[in-house]
Amino acid sequence: MRQELEDGFTLIELLVVVLIIAVLAAIAIPAYMVQRERAWSVQVKSIMRNAATAQESFASDREGVYATTVADLIDEGLRFSADDVDFDDLDIISTGPTSYCMQASSAHLATIAWHHESDVGAPRPGACTP
Repeated sequence: MRQELEDGFTLIELLVVVLIIAVLAAIAIPAYMVQRERAWSVQVKSIMRNAATAQESFASDREGVYATTVADLIDEGLRFSADDVDFDDLDIISTGPTSYCMQASSAHLATIAWHHESDVGAPRPGACTP
């Protein structure tokens, strides 16, 4: 007349749950890392596009002469938001009478630099060419 109660889970059931969680984590973590890298790249490209707009605005006010420092672009209206804390560096590499080349990178993507040249419409990977 003894009544047995089943309380809790067996060891096999717990091991199966742990195994399922491990498999899901093994799939999700690499996908998450790829998305983070893409987000950092998009952030740098966005800043480059904004800097290019500031360069064109600067040049239109100064008879076609492009800015030679980032401070000039900031004075022209280039802003960095609080979300850009991972942004590492923006440099104006060269300017000429009718051209400029800017380069930027992220602190998290040390091996990838992006550059924007005045004759090219979008930021591209790599460094400015002399």
